[in-house]
Formats: sequence, C-alpha cells, structure tokens
Amino acid sequence: MKFHFKAGLKKYKHFASTHRSNIIMSDMDVSEEELEVQDLTNSDVTTKYRTASDIANKTLGGILSYAKEGQRPIDLCVFGDTLITQQCGAIFKSKKIEKGIAFPTCVSVNEIVCHFSPLASESNASPVFKAGDMVKVDLGVHIDGYIVVAAHTFVIRAEGDTGPVTGRVADVIKAAYLAAEACVKTIKSGVSNGAVTSVIDAVAKDFDVKPVQGVLMHQMKRYVIDGNDVIINREDVEHKVESFEFEDFQVYTVDVFMSTGEGKPTQGDARTTVFKRAVDQNYMLKMKASKYVLSEINKKYPALPFTLRNLDEKQGRFGIVECAKHDLVVPFPVLFEKPGALVAHFKYTVLLLTSGTVKVTGVPMNENDFQSDKVVSDEIQAILASSALKDKKTKKKKVTAMETE
Repeated sequence: MKFHFKAGLKKYKHFASTHRSNIIMSDMDVSEEELEVQDLTNSDVTTKYRTASDIANKTLGGILSYAKEGQRPIDLCVFGDTLITQQCGAIFKSKKIEKGIAFPTCVSVNEIVCHFSPLASESNASPVFKAGDMVKVDLGVHIDGYIVVAAHTFVIRAEGDTGPVTGRVADVIKAAYLAAEACVKTIKSGVSNGAVTSVIDAVAKDFDVKPVQGVLMHQMKRYVIDGNDVIINREDVEHKVESFEFEDFQVYTVDVFMSTGEGKPTQGDARTTVFKRAVDQNYMLKMKASKYVLSEINKKYPALPFTLRNLDEKQGRFGIVECAKHDLVVPFPVLFEKPGALVAHFKYTVLLLTSGTVKVTGVPMNENDFQSDKVVSDEIQAILASSALKDKKTKKKKVTAMETE
C-alpha cells in the first residue's frame, strides 16, 4: 500500500506486521534467512530494491506508451500486471525467491482519486479514454518481499496533438509533480515528517490546488507495504499523525495527490476489487465461496495487496463479502472527488542511504509539456534545486576537524 487512503481519518492507528502472516516461529525455530539483515545495510537487500524498481519503471513506461484513445482502464490494468509478472518471471530463476506484484495496477481517470482496478467481467462499467482525460497509473513490485511502488499522471492526447497542456489540468499535474520532487529532496536523516507535509502544502498554495485528505505515505519493510511511521499529505484538525524523524537505511513512499476540487474524497459506487489480508484477524467462514477466497489469499497473497482479478471472479465477488464483513481483509475502496474536479497523482519509492536519499521509482515528466501561469515560491525552488545526496566535501571536512581535535 501502499497507504491506507481513508476519508475522515481522525488519528492514524494501524497494525503492521513485521513478518509474513504465514510464518510462525519460536525462539528455537528461526531460519537462517530470518537471521540475515533485512534492511539497507545489507547490499543484497539494496540490490533487490533496485531490481524491483527497474521492473516498476519499465512497466510504467510501457503503460504510458500503450495508452491511447478508445481504450479502457481494464486494458491498462491487465497490461501492467502482465508486464510485472513476465519481468519477474525472467529473473532469479535459479533461486527460490518470491517475486511479483506488490500492488495491482490501478488506473483512475479524472475525478476518480485512486484504487480503480475493474474486473474483466465488468469492463463495460469503466469509462473509455477520451482525448484530454487525466489518467493516473499506480502499481507496485516486490523481489523477495522488498517492495517498491510508483504512480504517474498523464493526459490522453488526440492523434497528432503535440501541443502543451494548459489550464487547470497543467496546474494540478505540475503541482503534484513538483511537490513530489520537493518531498524527495526534503526527506533526509534527522528531518521530521512534518517538514514534508509543509512542502506539499506550500506547493498546493502556489498552484491554487488542494492536497487530498487522508493520504498517508508509509515506511516500508520486508513484506510490509504500510508501516507505522507515516507522512500525511494534508494535515488539518481531523487529520493528524505522530511526529518522527527519518533515519538512514529506511525506505519510504513519496505519495502526493493534488486536486482542483476540495480534496475531500468519498467512496463511490464502483466495486472495490483491491484488498489485503488482515494478518491479525481470524474467523470460521460459513460460505464455500468465502472459504475458497480466504484459502487462495492465505496461499498466494498472505501479506501484500491483491486484486479479485487474480481469483476466480465469480467466487471472488461473492466470497470476498463475508471475508470483508468479518475484517479478514482490508479493502482499498475506489475514491472519488466531486464531479468535474481533477486529481493528479505521483508516487515514488525512496531509499535513505548513507550517501543521501535516492529516488528509485518514477518515470521522467517533461515539464515543458505542461504550461501553467503559476510558479513555485523561491523557497520551494531552492529545495528543488538542492541535492538529495549528502555533501561529501562537507562530510570530509567534519571528519578531518574531528581528527585534528
């Protein structure tokens, strides 16, 4: 998750397991794998993050090239999931390493905020892309449980249209993109999560848009897509999180949503198709379809989000209802802004290394393709112009001074 995107959040409280739900060990039954260092101090772990990032970025790029007028979101969702699965299947063949989709491809258009990933049997319920539509693609990949996530916003162009995007579409896309880029430069060891929220708020004001409420950017660990330490996209009286400082060797999502509306999403009529197993919940199900669904989840998706498209759709639609009713799964509902509003979304994965903060997911956006009459403040411009990497010269001078002393 990604993140839990929940309107009306008053205080963030979330249980996040640090182990896979299907692994139960006593102190005397710890595998050699569990004894290995599972953070960025282990170079093998960093390699797995970078390998997963390469797959995520190639998939995003492939989707952007594939998308065109006349297609539906389901086409891009299936295409994205297929690309991830094929690329993961081609690596680490000689090792028994789990790998694949960490968050199913979601394609949300215009005022649809997030989590739209329709079923193939309901493809006619999703809108056909038209020229000018704003499309948000969101996905995740994992290698051996080490998760990366990414999202990108683009505009469907009419054939032969190469001119820049203008107006409110350009405003909201540039606001989300520049805010996400500024967040990457702000997240550093010793900096507080509140500083990141302040950057998002400042960029939103510069472009006269609103950060979307309820969005949480999570720390990620092995098989944990939504860790307890979070950054909030928009803080107000009803939406607050506990303060903390970033540390080296951590992994975070940078997840920015901006809206031309009020930034207060609500759940619409679209079917929820993305879920995650609630690892701390158990219940004796009654229905046959429900038992099938839970069995498939426990076997194939015990820790990471999945889509009902990966199950038998008929049994999945019926069985997931009882599972959700008894809190065996966490739903990722499809959220909407008010009709006519436009929502842009950019998401990256960042690694906090000793050399500095490294953005490993995300595809480039040509800012010249979006012409807005609004600009960021000098303060935000200075952040954007700064480096996310630590100054080696400064570090060396400090060490020399200490040695001399």
